Order: sequence, then structure tokens, then C-alpha cells
Amino acid sequence: MDGASGDTAVRLDDVWKIYRLGRTEVEAVRGVSLGIQEGDFVSIAGPSGSGKSTILNLIGCIDVPTRGSVEVVGQPTSGLNDREITRLRHQTVGFIFQSFNLIPVLNVFENVEFPLLLGSKPSPKSERRDYVEFLMEAVGLAEWRSHRPSELSGGQRQRVAIARALVGKPRIVLADEPTANLDSSTGASIIELMKRINHELSTTFIFSTHDPSIVSIADHVVRLRDGSVIEDTRAHAAQGV
Repeated sequence: MDGASGDTAVRLDDVWKIYRLGRTEVEAVRGVSLGIQEGDFVSIAGPSGSGKSTILNLIGCIDVPTRGSVEVVGQPTSGLNDREITRLRHQTVGFIFQSFNLIPVLNVFENVEFPLLLGSKPSPKSERRDYVEFLMEAVGLAEWRSHRPSELSGGQRQRVAIARALVGKPRIVLADEPTANLDSSTGASIIELMKRINHELSTTFIFSTHDPSIVSIADHVVRLRDGSVIEDTRAHAAQGV
């Protein structure tokens, strides 16, 4: 299931997530076992209701499994207290949402910088400024640094969200349907940008997606149906990489 090289970024072992709605139980994830290597570009694909977003939430410690275990960069997430979970998310995981989740009253620079202001020891101002400037250049938004989200196109807002997800130098980026609210041309440019970042920074990207263009360039594809894995393939597995 895992690749033959590289450290394991994420491991799920017989993970179940059951939601109780009154007297009804909904099995959102059913017995999923999965290994993702550091530096992977992963597509978790499947129809609505297949469990894609639930798996991302479990990896990102937004939710906890009903049973089974989740490990993120070798750290079992079960048993962590709220402070430890917050630290793991802050230091290890970046999030990209289909609705962008930008702060309307902040400009592009401030939105990207914001995660660096959190935590008990914010980085020095000059260091923050230099890295935010680097990321804005990387995502093609240096000229828009003083604009607010309402002044940007959907594609530009998603680029801000990508830069914000990367500003904490996470080892893993979780992207929940990142192209869902974009036209096909803009979506393609966003995918190309994330693939370039994946190559240049060796950041692990894990997508939940309906988008076949993401699936087609992923080096690791996991397909779900009714909460279970029906396919788990790596593009380079046959090459012995």
C-alpha cells in the first residue's frame, strides 16, 4: 500500500467514523487503511457522500475516528489533548478550503501572514515579511498585496488561500475540493501551481476531489465508495520507486 521510499506522512489503520443522528447510525468511513508518503501528491476521489471530506478531517484532527488509528508524521492522534492537537495542526498541517475562508477585512498580505501571528511565539516581523513576500510572488499575487478578498477573482482568492496554507511551512497540505468553485481554466492553473509547489518544496498534498484533472496528475490515487477504499494505486509503483 505504501511507496517503497520516503517517510510516512499519514497512516490510517482500520479507521471507522460513525455519526449518530438520533437512532440512526451513518458509517461515513468504514475500515479504511491507508499509507501516504512524504512528498506525495494524493487524490482522494469518489462521489458525494463517499467519505472524502471525513478522511481529510480525520487527518487534520478536525474530527476523531470512532475506532481505528490515525498517525500524522508518526504521531498517533488519539489521546492527544486539545493543546497538543492545536500544536500538531499549527506546525504540521495546512488547510485549503473550496470556500477560501479568507478574512474579509484583511488584505492579501495580512491574510497570508495571519497564521504566523498565532501561537505563543510569533516569528520576528522581518522574517514574517520576507517569507510572506516570497509566497505572494510564488503564487503570482505580489502586485495584489494590498487588495482585500472582495477585490479579487475566485482564482486569485484561491491563490491567497494556498499561500496562507503554506506560510507555516507545513509538511502536509489538505485541500478539500480546491477547484470546485473555479472555472476549468482557473482550476487548471491552480492545480499546476500546487503541483509545482509539491515538486519544489516536497510538501505532501492530499486532495478530496471530484475533479478528474487532479486525479489524472496525482501520483497516488485513492478511490472511495460508501466510505470504503475501492482502489489505492501509485503512479510510480510499477517503476519500483
